[in-house]
Amino acid sequence: MKSLLTGRFEGYSVHHVKKDLLSGIIVGIVAIPLAMSFAIASGVKPEYGIYTACIAGILIAIFGGSKYQIGGPTGAFVPILLGIVLTYGYEDLLLAGLMAGVLLCLMGIFKLGTLIKFIPRPVTVGFTAGIAVIIFIGQIANFLGLSNITRHEYLINNIQEILKQIGTTNIYSIVTAAICLITILITPKFFPKIPGALAGIIVSTLVATVLFSDQVATIATAYGQIPSTLPSFAMPHITLERIQQLIGPAFVIAMLGGIESLLSAVVADGMTNSKHNSNRELVGQGIANIVTPLFGGIPATGAIARTATNIKTGAVSPMSGIIHGVFVLVTLLVLAPYASHIPLASMAPVLMVVAWNMSERHHFAHIVKLKSGDSLVLLITFLLTVFTSLTLAVEVGLVLAVLLFAKRMSDKLVVTKVLPDHSNKSAKVRPHVVHQQHDCPQIKIYTIEGPLFFGAAQMFEETINSSIQQHSKVLILRMGKVPFMDSTGEAYFNNIVDNFTAQGGTIFVTGVREELQLALLRTGIYDKIGAHHFYQHTGEAITKALTYLDAHQCQGCQHFAFRECVDLSENKEKETFLIQ
Repeated sequence: MKSLLTGRFEGYSVHHVKKDLLSGIIVGIVAIPLAMSFAIASGVKPEYGIYTACIAGILIAIFGGSKYQIGGPTGAFVPILLGIVLTYGYEDLLLAGLMAGVLLCLMGIFKLGTLIKFIPRPVTVGFTAGIAVIIFIGQIANFLGLSNITRHEYLINNIQEILKQIGTTNIYSIVTAAICLITILITPKFFPKIPGALAGIIVSTLVATVLFSDQVATIATAYGQIPSTLPSFAMPHITLERIQQLIGPAFVIAMLGGIESLLSAVVADGMTNSKHNSNRELVGQGIANIVTPLFGGIPATGAIARTATNIKTGAVSPMSGIIHGVFVLVTLLVLAPYASHIPLASMAPVLMVVAWNMSERHHFAHIVKLKSGDSLVLLITFLLTVFTSLTLAVEVGLVLAVLLFAKRMSDKLVVTKVLPDHSNKSAKVRPHVVHQQHDCPQIKIYTIEGPLFFGAAQMFEETINSSIQQHSKVLILRMGKVPFMDSTGEAYFNNIVDNFTAQGGTIFVTGVREELQLALLRTGIYDKIGAHHFYQHTGEAITKALTYLDAHQCQGCQHFAFRECVDLSENKEKETFLIQ
């Protein structure tokens, strides 16, 4: 418990309690309509969203790695949870959420929190924009008051369903939704301290109740009365078969929950100049998602908008998140009968505005305008999210991003043949000295710049082997600008060593960094070349190479001989080596 308090409640005072109390209440007011809306959009009863905001919100605040994180149901989960509910049912959704919680805890325990940040920006923007489109279109039916609508997992089927039932449009629902939408948009301008979503729902509900009661569908008519009782404990039925069936959905929930929570924590860091603990954040998210399903709640994660609201209203510690959860619970117990009368048409604009705000439209447009590989990754991830599934979209997006990264990195590898430049006394080895009429078949010197990895290793080997003749005696590889080498690069490097030494040649390597040297030691390449053939500077290697050759009988060199010259290499020392 002491570790939980370190850096989170240190120096806490009564003055801070007042700030957290105000922030917690305001965020709780914001969270209530969103929690119900996200639950309904996910295909479950609205009270399950309330349970999630309460229980997960408190647990994430206590066990998470960010002082300001507000947890609960979010829009990012909507298409995933709806798909699980439609395919497996609500009971299996609870088990999938619990399994996702276990996975999140394991990710935090094994310190994988830092790895999630390496997911490319085009992938996250692509699937976030895709989710926003799904949420927005998914609310059209409620906005128009369409009846006899069957929910489907895929967007294209839901669009077809909307077009099929367009004749059942309810003008009263449209009026209710329009009033809610207008109120949401204008409230921040005139009453900036009042949450627009809450104001929109209250105003539109009052208008609908007074002017055309019983003409629009409400939460009560669609889902029954919201119970004004505490959530009850129930352990999901766990079997090996169900675990195997739900491991895929659980993994998607865990990955998206991890990404969303850490993105939210990063936003909080930027707003407060603080630093979150990513691995503890994952463990906190995991604990919340393990416990919440036991009380009927749906999967939860860090909510960026609510976390930002928490900070803007003066929160100073996780206590505001705890207060937010308690406030949501008290509100449920007191106001549940009134919430049951909220029209579904009033909930639709709330989610539409959420979708618009989370669409990342500015970042989306910017990346598309680049007309680069990132643009391709973004568009493919977006389209696959909208028309197939988030799982496939992220998988394909990541693979494409990795391939593009490999291509870019392979272009960074430059293998250049060099010789000493004697146009002035202080010259180093230069590539422009080598040309068809000026080369030495006995000694080959190459400068390698860039990473030797799977995307570039074959080109490295082919470039070296293509110009090494049978009568070449010495190969000098200048590797001071090679940052790393993966197993594929090691394999191709080993081939060069084997092929060249098999024909009687000798290899010298210069400028190798410590990390690369350790890699060569592990693979045995270092010992194969010989420790005495590794040098810090090129001049030292060239001087040593001359001892392997007869300068006066340079076989194959009809137009070249050895002369003494000055090379100011990295250590600026004079060396004697091969020249024209």
